Amino acid sequence: MFKQRLRNLWSEMHDTPLESHATELQRVTERVIDNINQGDLSRWLSAFDSLPDVANVRWIQGESAVTVAAADSTLNQARAGLQGLIPWRKGPFQIGDIHVDSEWRSDFKWQRLQACLPDLKNRTILDVGCGNGYYMFKMAEHEPKLLIGVEPGLLHNVQFWAVEKYLNSGAVVLPLKVQELPNKMACFDVVFSMGVLYHRKSPMEHLEQLRALLNLGGQLVLETLVVEGDENTCLVPQGRYAQMRNVWFLPSPQMLSIWLGKIGFKDIVINNVSTTTLDEQRSTDWMRFHSLSEFLTPDCVQTVEGHPPPKRVIITCQK
Repeated sequence: MFKQRLRNLWSEMHDTPLESHATELQRVTERVIDNINQGDLSRWLSAFDSLPDVANVRWIQGESAVTVAAADSTLNQARAGLQGLIPWRKGPFQIGDIHVDSEWRSDFKWQRLQACLPDLKNRTILDVGCGNGYYMFKMAEHEPKLLIGVEPGLLHNVQFWAVEKYLNSGAVVLPLKVQELPNKMACFDVVFSMGVLYHRKSPMEHLEQLRALLNLGGQLVLETLVVEGDENTCLVPQGRYAQMRNVWFLPSPQMLSIWLGKIGFKDIVINNVSTTTLDEQRSTDWMRFHSLSEFLTPDCVQTVEGHPPPKRVIITCQK
């Protein structure tokens, strides 16, 4: 199924900066696909296969929810298949009359991004850790030349297929980690890394990987967790952070800017710093596990572990 979903991508790289890397990228991707071992995958694929084929769908752009409408009610028959792909972490999506109310109101972050979004039209774009593709669908509204995401989470891949079945945005998700991409692939005009850096044991290595994927003059959009403080401030949680196990480094925005400068980025701009609210991240019928309200103290001034509450930054810079 994964190879089938990607079969057109390699030829679509013709006449793009990725053309010389297409063969190697296909080899790496198919090797990862051949070694997939996920017990729930067959259930997710069955849910995807149950989604109805619908003629005359319309992608309604500019809405907070990624929205698809159809001339008849056939699209509403997708509910059981979409529910078979729970939990939905990113969204929201509106598929006919079905409102997929995801854990994250990702439209809040997209609204913050709007003020500093690079020009995406006719650009070659990579979204690292793209999840189920919510942000890629918003990027696709800007008519990029090529839009690729990498996401190792297989459920997120199948959720992306489910929405893309009706949108036909032209975006593609590869089931890869960023570190599995071929070396020396400096092909992208814009690289997004949102919600990834704090999960990396070596943040400098991640930033260097992102820089290596950009062409000269290419732009990075970096969004990550931070803490308040000066250029010497960095939180290294001893255990969990907001109940997340794999959080390694939370620098201040100023320290993060220094990291970016030390590895060669320029024109570094701190565009936005915001505290995550209970309106932006919460449990819903489409994500029924604990969420932010359970990860904070009742007064929301600390995480349950005693750390500062989640605060996120958007930084843009250039290679």
